[in-house]
Amino acid sequence: MSPVFPTVREVLALVPVRHGAPRLVAGDAGLDRPVRWVHVAEVPDIATLLRGGELVLTTGIGLPADDAGLRAFIGDLADVGVSGLVVELGRRYVSAVPRVMAAAAERRGLPLVELRRATPFVRITEAVHALIVDAQLTELRATEEIHQRFTELSVEGAEPAEVVRQAAELAGCPVVLENLSRQVLAYDPAGESAELLLDGWEQHSRRIRPAGRTAYDPDSGWLVTTVGARGQDWGRLLLRWPAGAELTTRGAVPTRAGAHLEPVDTAGATDLAAGPTGGIPVDGGPAPHRGPGTDATPPTRLTILIERAASTLALGRLIRRDAEGLERQIHRTLLTALIDHSRPVDEVALRAKALGVTLDRRHLVGVVVRHRADDPGEGGGSGSDTGPDAGQARLRDLAEAVGQALREAKLTALTSAVDDQAVGALLALPDPAAEEKALAAFAAALRRVRLDADPPRPPAPRSTRPGEPAARTVAAGAVRAADPASRPRPAGPALIVAAGSGVGSLREARRSLVEARQLAEAARRDRRDLPYFRLPHVGLAGLLHLLRDEPRLQTFVERELGGLLAYDAQHPREQLLGTLRAYLEQGRNKSAAAAAAHLSRPAFYERLARIGRILEVDLDSVEACLSLHVALLALDAVRTP
Repeated sequence: MSPVFPTVREVLALVPVRHGAPRLVAGDAGLDRPVRWVHVAEVPDIATLLRGGELVLTTGIGLPADDAGLRAFIGDLADVGVSGLVVELGRRYVSAVPRVMAAAAERRGLPLVELRRATPFVRITEAVHALIVDAQLTELRATEEIHQRFTELSVEGAEPAEVVRQAAELAGCPVVLENLSRQVLAYDPAGESAELLLDGWEQHSRRIRPAGRTAYDPDSGWLVTTVGARGQDWGRLLLRWPAGAELTTRGAVPTRAGAHLEPVDTAGATDLAAGPTGGIPVDGGPAPHRGPGTDATPPTRLTILIERAASTLALGRLIRRDAEGLERQIHRTLLTALIDHSRPVDEVALRAKALGVTLDRRHLVGVVVRHRADDPGEGGGSGSDTGPDAGQARLRDLAEAVGQALREAKLTALTSAVDDQAVGALLALPDPAAEEKALAAFAAALRRVRLDADPPRPPAPRSTRPGEPAARTVAAGAVRAADPASRPRPAGPALIVAAGSGVGSLREARRSLVEARQLAEAARRDRRDLPYFRLPHVGLAGLLHLLRDEPRLQTFVERELGGLLAYDAQHPREQLLGTLRAYLEQGRNKSAAAAAAHLSRPAFYERLARIGRILEVDLDSVEACLSLHVALLALDAVRTP
């Protein structure tokens, strides 16, 4: 029976009942039974007209006179499942109900209450029925709000974390969303301790086994529903409702006045109108407890709420079916929070642990993987398509490859895209000694994954000329296959793997991740095919890239090259900066530089002279050219997004 109905204890706390000076005679164990309706009866065979859950009111004038008849009367009421029996004294029973009736009620756990003062039964029925109707109306309004709230969330395409938060707010209870591996994807503790809620979650969750797609597990106190659509379930949504929990939040059934009853004295009855020391408070009082025989199930409103939340989550997943998985979204949220300081570190650690990634007391290393070229059609990409869609697809492929490489290398990490070009990972290692071995294993696994996904194609053999022996063509193909320069370049070198410095706490993880991202950018100009780049590998260009946001470096660039940059802005057809770059990159060899710039030697010499006049430097000076070369490298670093 729905907990929306008041209990016998709550009915006895109503003013019309208290006016009758109620006294509990027997059956205190059933005081928390819900009252579905109030029925007035004066005939002994009333049980045949009842359906269970009724509170029966009687004066006793029609009850049997013999003990056996009274026992049968009480037995019939208990068998049909009535909530309690209230007998008004004065007409049939003057001072007390018969002992045999009290003994039978106590034996069956049926609450038996005497009204020692005449009380119009109509006032009791009106009060109880009004209470029931009000509670049902409140339940209906709460259900309407639930439907409206989750419809809005579905239309807005709300993230899973927001759906869970709204569910917890409406229920006033902790809510957890987990995947099929019992890893927490989102949660809201509803004001309780998140640490206590998620501590040992996987083991705790596996003990929650409700019977059905949506069901309540009374042993654990969790209401559970499966999340999924089109026959593909991918998670569970759990709401903690300990039996007897009061609903006090917005949209919930209002907390009714508690009814504190003393245990039945075997030598006598409990006075329910004894005043402040022993009676039932009209307002307030402690929350009612749930005793034996109570149908302790969550309100219908909560079942509707959790099912609507689950359908909203499933619909959102269908809408985003082409986007990254939900687990990857959580990974991205946590990595972004570490880089941007948008969430407390302790919260990130807690959520990561619930997701199966332990970051506390681990050696952490930030890793960033990216393509050498931003254009999907360059730098080893297998496709020639360009545009935002192609770029996003390539980024998703890279994220999947990084995740698979981490699994193959048996490494634990948070991993997701960190910008439009790069995928980041925060490795959680047992100790610093495992750092280099873990990075090497990851880089090797990533290369294998990439080669499997995009295997190199051998060059097509040239067709033989008429009369040319086929063996000669085969031999030529074998020579080309043996020549490394003639083989197609594998997909691996088109990727850059950069690792930041290892750190010993999650609070320092941002430094390692940022350093790895900067190293990945700096390594794009390094043509070496290294398994992974660390800070010592990037040289001067890498150092300048790490310092590109330093105002003093930017001031140095402006001081060295500002005049030439201003000249090129006014004369866009000449672009003397390119001439200077060719000269410096060719080691000040003017002939080689002229050829690299596709200019005649006289024209190139004339441009060099003009550059010298603009910058007021001697381009034959080693020291001046060194300063200009560093400024050019710094300009490239500053211009890199």
